[in-house]
Amino acid sequence: MKIIYTDALIVGGGLAGLRSAIAAREKGLDTIVLSMVPVKRSHSAAAQGGMQASLANSVMGEGDNEDVHFADTVKGSDWGCDQKVARMFVTTAPKAIRELAAWGVPWSRIGKGDRTIVRNGKQETITEREEAYGLINARDFGGTKKWRTCYTSDATGHTMLYAVANEALKRDVIIHDKKEAISIIHDNGVCYGVVVRDLINGDLIAYVARGTMIATGGYGRIYKQSTNAIICKGIGTAIALETGIAELGNMEAVQFHPTPIVPSGILLTEGCRGDGGVLRDKDGYRFMPDYEPEKKELASRDVVSRRMIEHIRKGKGVKSPYGDHLWLDISILGREHIEKNLRDVQDIAISFNGIDPADEGEKGWMPVLPMQHYSMGGIRVKPTGESTTLQGLFSAGEAACWDLHGFNRLGGNSVSEAVVAGMIVGEYFAQYCQETHLKTNTSVIEEHLEAQMDYLKEILARDGGLNIFDIKDEMRTIMQEKVGIFRNGEDLLDAVHRLEELLKKTKEITVESKSMGNNPGLNEVYRVTKMLKLALCVAKGALQRTESRGAHYREDFPKRDDMHWLKRTITTWPNPEDTLPTIHYEELDIMEMELPPAFRGYGRKGSLIENPLSAQREAEIEEIKKTLETVDRFTIQEALLEYELPGNLKHKNERVGVGYA
Repeated sequence: MKIIYTDALIVGGGLAGLRSAIAAREKGLDTIVLSMVPVKRSHSAAAQGGMQASLANSVMGEGDNEDVHFADTVKGSDWGCDQKVARMFVTTAPKAIRELAAWGVPWSRIGKGDRTIVRNGKQETITEREEAYGLINARDFGGTKKWRTCYTSDATGHTMLYAVANEALKRDVIIHDKKEAISIIHDNGVCYGVVVRDLINGDLIAYVARGTMIATGGYGRIYKQSTNAIICKGIGTAIALETGIAELGNMEAVQFHPTPIVPSGILLTEGCRGDGGVLRDKDGYRFMPDYEPEKKELASRDVVSRRMIEHIRKGKGVKSPYGDHLWLDISILGREHIEKNLRDVQDIAISFNGIDPADEGEKGWMPVLPMQHYSMGGIRVKPTGESTTLQGLFSAGEAACWDLHGFNRLGGNSVSEAVVAGMIVGEYFAQYCQETHLKTNTSVIEEHLEAQMDYLKEILARDGGLNIFDIKDEMRTIMQEKVGIFRNGEDLLDAVHRLEELLKKTKEITVESKSMGNNPGLNEVYRVTKMLKLALCVAKGALQRTESRGAHYREDFPKRDDMHWLKRTITTWPNPEDTLPTIHYEELDIMEMELPPAFRGYGRKGSLIENPLSAQREAEIEEIKKTLETVDRFTIQEALLEYELPGNLKHKNERVGVGYA
């Protein structure tokens, strides 16, 4: 029996996990990060377009601040987010991006004087302020009122991940890669660590810690078409679910990005459209202004993806061997701009499709189609990042339902959340580890290790004749066809029944190799079983939610229903032998919101069933503002919604021309 003890244990080596590890090390805690891959290959590196933070350096971001970023985030979430968490996030984001600059992230910077931009398909000249010269630049992104998305050309996640990983190594964070957590060690409602499988030799190891954090990213690979890396299978989320204690939140909230390239599914950043690129149909016609006259290609991702599929359904898609698609045209930006700011996009298009997007005219148009991209759902946690029901288990980043994004995430808020949550949740996590002493018994650890060893042996002993890879393929096809961008009750009910049958069939497989180590068949059985449980959480949550909100769109219930569905979906798996998840709901209190529900400003008008409490809360807010009209915006904001942040993270942020106002 191999046991490794540490103070702070973090499962996942992406931005959220590594930044949390830095927070733990800064408090002098022995810290171990577990990762399936070398940490600099974590999926955070795939982020292209940028990180949102209200710096307001560029003239196109002038007037931006935490309040504007907050409103954009809440509207983007379709009022599904935790507004207290959104406030914590927008206040910390400017500090996070400046910290990253100090750590070596080479943010694209503002040049002097005039520069040419493309807006609404036309070139314009803007003049940057003299005092902003050399400061961090920003580009436009979907669902935002200001240009707020800071970037390093179109390799933002790569530069961020390398900088944060280097800082973690500099602080002597211990990294154990090629390790996969397959079970959580817990006793009497307290988490004590994880059981880990060494992916090289198959050995099981118990990692025991004062506090454990899951930061393993999303679960996109339960879908057939996804921009996610192949490691994004949601295993960290699934092992929390399998405790029978930890809760998951909003699992049906799955985002589809408008512009992955066809057929590989590799992401083409939202920065393409933010910088002025447009979407075209089979006739070369720019169609988005017909659907979204104000935001056009830069409505929120859920809206743009639906509009694209809607347009294809009208017969306007481009025929191809891989199905219908649409075109993304960035040639209008010019070769110089593309080779400076969108060079990864250019490299992807040339390498995988033989298309140079800088070529003028339709020769440079890139084939795109919406595909699964981000998981808003995850391990349900408090604003501190600790599980609502399992003490000592924390989660951050895409693996968590913190709940910053509600039912739709704004572009640029993902890598931003990863680093910001690493700062905030990492601090609370470190405090917990400092104040907690291990009280577990070695027999408890041994019991969990033996249970997992018995489970793996039992998998190898199965002899039902079915192939786990066939089961996985069928699961992913069901999710793609039945639980996609457009959903309806009939398809969702069918999906739940078929996924449940597939889960049962995992007991009837045969693994050809009987080796414990270096055995892909064995790996797939325990992973696919966990993925099926997550898929059932998504499908059943989508079936029961009889409304449309954010990325969850029901064709048979096309309206957002604030009267009956202003609530968070909470999912558990109480018994290991269950074949379906258990679902209940957590109400969102309008009377505690800083921004009560209303029309988002984009998307289909008239698709809202209002709650009368929204008007009541709005009137209450106006009265509060009247009584405080002589004070600053910070005092007003605190009167509307109180929130806490650790350390000095709540300090005011400085901006060009306005100081700390």
